[in-house]
Amino acid sequence: MNDSVDVGIIGSGINSLVAAAELAMDGKRVCIIERSDRLGGFIHSSERTLPGFIHDSFSSWHPLFVSGSAYAALGQELHARGLEYCNTTGPVTASVAADPATGAHRVVIAQRDPGQTAAAFKIPGDQSAYLAMVNDLERNAGTVFGAFGAELRSFREVAKIAIGAVRRGRFSGTEAFVRDAVMSGRNYTRSRFDGWEADQLWSPWLLHAGLGPDQATGGVMLPVMAMSMHGFGLPIVKGGASKFVEAFESLLRDNGVRIMLGAEAEEILVDSDGSGGSNKGGPVIGVRTSQGVVTAGTVLANVSPQALYTRLLRQPPAGTAAAAERYQNGRGALQIHLALDKPVEWLDPRLKEVPLVHISSGSDSTGIACAQAEAGLLPSEPTVVVGQQCVLDPSRAPAGKATLWLQLQEVPFSPVGDAAGGLSVEEGWTDELKQGYLERVLARLEQFAPGTRATVLASDIIAPTDLAAANPNAVNGDPYGGSAELFQNLLWRPFPAAAGHQTAVEGLWHIGASTHPGPGLSGGSGHLAAQKLTTKTSRFSRLQAALKPSKR
Repeated sequence: MNDSVDVGIIGSGINSLVAAAELAMDGKRVCIIERSDRLGGFIHSSERTLPGFIHDSFSSWHPLFVSGSAYAALGQELHARGLEYCNTTGPVTASVAADPATGAHRVVIAQRDPGQTAAAFKIPGDQSAYLAMVNDLERNAGTVFGAFGAELRSFREVAKIAIGAVRRGRFSGTEAFVRDAVMSGRNYTRSRFDGWEADQLWSPWLLHAGLGPDQATGGVMLPVMAMSMHGFGLPIVKGGASKFVEAFESLLRDNGVRIMLGAEAEEILVDSDGSGGSNKGGPVIGVRTSQGVVTAGTVLANVSPQALYTRLLRQPPAGTAAAAERYQNGRGALQIHLALDKPVEWLDPRLKEVPLVHISSGSDSTGIACAQAEAGLLPSEPTVVVGQQCVLDPSRAPAGKATLWLQLQEVPFSPVGDAAGGLSVEEGWTDELKQGYLERVLARLEQFAPGTRATVLASDIIAPTDLAAANPNAVNGDPYGGSAELFQNLLWRPFPAAAGHQTAVEGLWHIGASTHPGPGLSGGSGHLAAQKLTTKTSRFSRLQAALKPSKR
């Protein structure tokens, strides 16, 4: 097979789906090359435990998508093809922990209304500080979200954002905001709040951005998470995440996109001398796959930096292969799916109505668990993300029963020990180790919801090694495309020699979680690349029209 298209896209995660849809709707001939037998990457759902129990296998929550530019461009088309969201207008997320001094349970709940959320804080000064945090981000939203949607290696785009920021807040206000933004989440909450509520509520959410509570830029990501959920809730796809992919697939096929499943991308072809070879320095001419060559003048690679610069490009630009080999992936993640005989019965009954609950005291317990995982140890008290999708979408389970989506984002890919000293890690993530860690997680849940273990009908465990096997972009079991620490984030993502979506190879673009704006289901890098390519085409078309001889 040797197909010729305008744009070839390697991989089919959220950024690929967004880019393919926008480019195809602009009239371009697009081909998606996907090694798996399905589209969607880490967007998937199935009956992983028992018939009738629908579990989102990996990702689940869509606040970043529905609040972003990709949804603004494609949402109407997707809803016309069956996409439907379930959301909350009340409690959106919560965190529960035992007080380290007294052992009493501490519960803090975020409502959609930030005023209601703040009103529950015990210290009056923290109530006003919380509203000030939200207002500060709203005032600087143009700067923050402008940066997320811009090419930060473009002086023109950055200058435009900076000038706008100064105009809105003057220099002193802008400097204070930037200073706060580069703080860690722990330092950010310490600098603003006297009580424990804000830290316990939002610091665990930094894990969902590939950060820990002691890593830089938590000071911007923490309020971004809060503002996103106050503004857009925690929408999930009705009937399971695969319905989202089905809507996209319908949109792509309606616009003529060729979808190649089970096709391994083997090499990105470049040509410097017109011979159709793969010599260094020339423009992209296509992709060699396990099913043949796809000829294309533009290629979008939704792959890891390691795959792009050490495998797919046989002669990569100078310095990129070595930098890609040094690219640092983050902690591994482990996913647990449970089929329950009945919904979780929390000691605090308010938690029954909360879609997502963290078991964490905030920066303290999550920080310790992150440090243990970074040292190669299984955390003794992991942060447990408890997703109760049936609260929003009862169709996920038979009547009276429930699913539970547990995520552990502080686990090593290759554990060298157990911080609690109870589990053997010598043979890695065996079934025995998975079951042992499941018991630790359930014991932590039972502190706040006793009796949950007895309601478990079936379980399914996806270890970091399973994540890496399911998706090659999850290098070392990291589902976030690489550590999002400041040294390889924003204008340095994935690394300075290759920052920016348009690579040094003419016609080759790099998208995905390992590129700006980083991990999450926003579709941001796919949208940004598509907009750049669409704008370039439009400018070229206008130039052609201007140069075309008049018929008068």
